[in-house]
Amino acid sequence: MLIGFSLFVAIGFLVAFLWSVKSGQYSDTYTPSVRMLFEDEKSKKEKESVKELKEEKKHDN
Repeated sequence: MLIGFSLFVAIGFLVAFLWSVKSGQYSDTYTPSVRMLFEDEKSKKEKESVKELKEEKKHDN
């Protein structure tokens, strides 16, 4: 019974893996390696935009 259940689980993982490969989940191998280099710039821009919004709200009141 346990062997049958383990085969069922293994086949489920195999199907999920093949589906993710077919849908392009692993097609981009370059972006993840450089994403960490640009996250600081992205977070700085987000912080600046939040500051600008807060300043605009202060001026509106």
